[in-house]
Order: sequence, then C-alpha cells, then structure tokens
Amino acid sequence: MNGPRFNEWIQSQKVRVIDHEGENLGVMYTREAIAQAQEVGLDLVEVSPNADPPVAKFLDVGKYKYEAQKKANLARKSQKTQEIKEIKMRPNIDDHDYDTKMKKVVEFIGEGDKVKVTMRFRGRELSHGQLGMNVLQRVAEQVNEVAKVEAYPRMEGRQMLMVLAPK
Repeated sequence: MNGPRFNEWIQSQKVRVIDHEGENLGVMYTREAIAQAQEVGLDLVEVSPNADPPVAKFLDVGKYKYEAQKKANLARKSQKTQEIKEIKMRPNIDDHDYDTKMKKVVEFIGEGDKVKVTMRFRGRELSHGQLGMNVLQRVAEQVNEVAKVEAYPRMEGRQMLMVLAPK
C-alpha cells in the first residue's frame, strides 16, 4: 500500500485524534476513532505515524492523497537543476569576441548554471600557456561579484579548464 495508513491499516492500539474541524479529541483507541470518523462519513488517516502516540485525522483518503500528489508535483516543477554550460576561447582572443563570450558567461551564471571555461591551444600556442592563463584570470576577475571559481585553471592535454559557479 502506498500513501498514508488509514482505517484498519493503522497498526497502533491508540492514536491522538484530530477531527475534521481541527479539534484535538485526545488519545483514544484506534477502533473507537475509526467508528467516530465513519459516523461523520470520513476515514481515519494517520498523518504523523512517528509521533508517540501516532497522530490521526478525520479526512477523506482520496482527497488527501490527491492533495499530497498535487503538492509533490508542484515542488518537482519549481525546482531548478543546475547545468554546466561551456564557453570555449582561444589564448589570442580579440576584445570584441571576448566581450561577447563574457556576456554569455554572465547570463549563464545569472540563470544559476555553472560555467566551464575552456581555453583551447593549437600548434605553437601550447608553448605560451601563460597567455591562456592571463585570459582565464581576466574572466575570473570580471565575474568576481556574481560567481566564484570552483575549479582553478588546470591543463588537460591541449586545453586549459576553469569552472565558475554562482555565488
């Protein structure tokens, strides 16, 4: 059975009962509580099974399950997954190209995503690693207010990587 226990599936002998208007009726035997709930035309639903004694309410089980499912769907819909976006650059990047890429970096961080900045080296550029490092440091300084450096620049083969995360 999925969902909360109700009526005869409640396993404890005694439960703390709350009626349909929110009134605390106190601790009573589960059988008595089920009988009282059925008089009102509702079910006895265990809302807090870990309490001592467990707390049960007079509710309509179908409606209670529906509301719980709706609440869970809303929570799932409103959560945001964090993605890793990648920006690729070259060590001898021009100012305008750099500015355009930086606008995208700031936009991605504003959306709450992580940004992986990749510095690609080709041919003899590999022997001038400090040029790429300078560009990546410039990127880190420029986004200092909105992001923190999660992974500092490191070489991986022919490319240098740095990861930025929103603050």
